[in-house]
Amino acid sequence: MRQHVDANRVIDLTKALVAVDTRNPPGNESPIEGVVRDALDRWRPRWTSVEPAPGRLSLVAELDHPDGPDADRLTLIVNGHLDVVPVNASAWTHDPFDPRVLDGRLYGRGSADMKGGIAAAVCALEVLDRAGVPPACNLVFHLVADEERGGRLGTQTLLEQGLIHGDACLVPEPTDMQLCIAERGLLQARILVEGRPGHGSRPREGVSAIEHAAQLVLALHAADFGDVEHPLLGRPTANVGTISGGTTFNTVAESCVIGLDRRVLPGATEASTEVEIRKLIEGAGIDGLRYEFDLDTFGEASEMAATDPWVKQVGEAVGRATGRQPGIIGMTFTTDARFVRNQARIPTVVCGPGAVEQAHGNDEFVSVESLVDATAAFAELMAAYG
Repeated sequence: MRQHVDANRVIDLTKALVAVDTRNPPGNESPIEGVVRDALDRWRPRWTSVEPAPGRLSLVAELDHPDGPDADRLTLIVNGHLDVVPVNASAWTHDPFDPRVLDGRLYGRGSADMKGGIAAAVCALEVLDRAGVPPACNLVFHLVADEERGGRLGTQTLLEQGLIHGDACLVPEPTDMQLCIAERGLLQARILVEGRPGHGSRPREGVSAIEHAAQLVLALHAADFGDVEHPLLGRPTANVGTISGGTTFNTVAESCVIGLDRRVLPGATEASTEVEIRKLIEGAGIDGLRYEFDLDTFGEASEMAATDPWVKQVGEAVGRATGRQPGIIGMTFTTDARFVRNQARIPTVVCGPGAVEQAHGNDEFVSVESLVDATAAFAELMAAYG
């Protein structure tokens, strides 16, 4: 299939997707609808639009098979998110939403995570056309909102509305074309620490919420929760990413808020994760500590067996396209694959162009070679899965 890949076409589609600013937060995927529809309309998909909040648009595109309907034909889902993380534009060499190719790399916010992967999956359809090979399966594209903030307004909404149906799923997040079959879950929460205000010249007559929060940071950040190491995911982590408190220099702080990001292993639940955090807090020995635990987001971990036939099929397709057999990996972070694996019970492999090290960084890029590899591999997969 590789000889049928038009590198310029996948570059142009990636650029068109990247050029639309879909930062989340604030969250507004609707402006990219035209680019997505234009990219897929030649295959006459049946479109379903889902918009649970203004601007938070997800699109489901069910493609008609060239040979007509067949109840026995398998269905492959391609799930990709349209939102991207915020940028500090002043830290970029070029405008993050003015994509350009330099030295074999396509730069722009979302190029690796994951608009390049979406473009490669769409362009794989064109490869099949040029090769004269019809897909062996039915194809459904889920192009979704809100993955970067937990997926509640995107893939989770599709799940709740009964729109996720298929036999296997590909999520083309950046994995360097390795096969990701497991990922950590996450819990994000605000811990609101309460103190008692007093005059700054007599700090021990008040109770400083900042002092107690600082002790909590030391207790929680990079803490060892005693977890057993997972063969693909290692040990989970805890990161205190934000802290904010107090009112003025000369007043003992009445309140302080820290933001905690806890990554968890398969089997952990929202309740069990909160219990272990509270246990660590209460075991920190902070005299007079008063706090509230305010959950923001929970996403469970997910994994599938390395021996699943879908893993083998994706690996064989990547091998045919690139000449290299991909490895099997886990991800320390969370993707929308968890909804499809855990709730929809559909085998799901995360595999796509670009490196996770580029995701969320300044001067994000995806190499042109990896876009070509992915396009060829996805075409091989679509031609063989059936």
